[in-house]
Amino acid sequence: MEADYVIVGAGSAGCAIAYRLTEAGKSVLVIEHGGTDAGPLIQMPAALSYPMNMARYDWGYASEPEPHLGGRSLVTPRGKVIGGSSSINGMVYVRGHARDYDHWAEAGADGWSYADVLPYFRRMESWHDCGQGGDPAWRGQGGPLHVTRGPRDNPLHAAFVEAARQAGYPLTDDYNGQQQEGFGPMEQTVWKGQRWSAANAYLKPALRRDGCAILRALARRVVIEEGRATGVEVERRDGRIEVIRARAEVILAASSLNSPKILMLSGIGPAAHLAEHGIPLVADRPGVGQNLQDHLEVYMQMAASRPVTLFSHWNLRGKARIGAEWLFTRKGLGASNQFESAGFIRSRAGVEYPDIQYHFLPLAVRYDGQAAAEGHGFQVHVGPMRSDSRGAVTLRSADPRAKPVIRFNYMSQPQDWEDFRACIRLTREIFAQEAITPFIRHEIQPGAALQSDAEIDGFIRDHAESAYHPCGTCRMGRRDDPLAVVDPETRVIGVAGLRLADSSVFPRIPNGNLNGPSIMTGEKAADHILGRAPLAPANDRPWIHPDWQHAQR
Repeated sequence: MEADYVIVGAGSAGCAIAYRLTEAGKSVLVIEHGGTDAGPLIQMPAALSYPMNMARYDWGYASEPEPHLGGRSLVTPRGKVIGGSSSINGMVYVRGHARDYDHWAEAGADGWSYADVLPYFRRMESWHDCGQGGDPAWRGQGGPLHVTRGPRDNPLHAAFVEAARQAGYPLTDDYNGQQQEGFGPMEQTVWKGQRWSAANAYLKPALRRDGCAILRALARRVVIEEGRATGVEVERRDGRIEVIRARAEVILAASSLNSPKILMLSGIGPAAHLAEHGIPLVADRPGVGQNLQDHLEVYMQMAASRPVTLFSHWNLRGKARIGAEWLFTRKGLGASNQFESAGFIRSRAGVEYPDIQYHFLPLAVRYDGQAAAEGHGFQVHVGPMRSDSRGAVTLRSADPRAKPVIRFNYMSQPQDWEDFRACIRLTREIFAQEAITPFIRHEIQPGAALQSDAEIDGFIRDHAESAYHPCGTCRMGRRDDPLAVVDPETRVIGVAGLRLADSSVFPRIPNGNLNGPSIMTGEKAADHILGRAPLAPANDRPWIHPDWQHAQR
């Protein structure tokens, strides 16, 4: 089996690349270890807590014990299914802040500033304002990725946003438009009541074209001959090992955890680490697997004084009713991820653009589906966006079936603790406003008794969870940067015929959820792969708080 391009990973970026390459008439073979995304557990938006906790759809990774979080090992779901993590995620759509991409360019990712990437966000989107306002001039129409908004029917959404306004924060009716900072509607990759994953948006249309196929197999390593990638060694489902040949290039898009693992198994990575595992060195790239970043968050939960939350449906009969309505009509509560209101704020004066994100949910529940014992309640997921803590992904062994060693090194910087305390105290201030206090009985978590720095730190240590946004492990940079892994055209430095395009290449984690930026990376990488001139830079100017140097809000 061979094709012009062999793509490893049918995730957010890989699907976008397959779509654009086949659109240009190239033959593409996509290697994906996972299987089908058929069925309501993936396709029904409200069922999001199920697939990320199922071995059928998830790689089952977890961090090593985290020394600054009391030795806890945190689960790190990654999608093992067509669509990758876009098929098991929370479907929240955030582009990231303009300054995030300007920072990428300053860090050596030439051609990836906000002016450079905004045209790709527009190209990929089919944006729907859903009658809630928005910023049409900043958004895209006609792209494969449908972006919508939930109905926000629950009164808690309006109460939360109004409480933030009363606390002195701005409102924004489109955080993906000119102004991210503020509170307003949250966007989701849902279309006509169905999860609009990268598989639905990109891969399935690509597979309907001549010259595109998918192979279900485990990618073991990239085959490199005389310094050039010529194919991928795979293990088929029946145990057979064979090589899939690429006539033009091999493209890794296997996630920020699996892409560095495959590079290292192929002999590309830190020389000493590869030698430990007896792997012959092809290219000494010490940055492979380094620079691991993630978003950490806590769930601040409030017990509700009125039965207006989704807890009324949190029982077998209620879930069955929601599921049946969705199956027959694609409408109702099952048609939304329920994350329908959002906020982006700055933690303190002197921070130029938001570094705290809010997801609001009219239910007190964990990502694993465990509802709070209090019954009726609601919560915000809140955490800092730009931690300086860095971790690493390394090999456990030279066996391609072995899970990688994942060390995030969360909360290893003193500033992390200051920022997290600010998250909790600023959130309490919002929940103290008169717009929302009538809905609050008491604070479930952390609990009003926890007030001192030490008490809040203890809560963070025991209860902070990953937001499931790992990235940065194969950083993009200039070719003379010893720690860069790919150049700004997504070519792996030191090996010909090999590209890498997924969230691994992010120099620094963007401000928000990573599915949108990952798809954008695939879109832009496709133009580089095809040798096309990038889309013309945009001239749009984002809104920055005029007094950010002296005011927190």
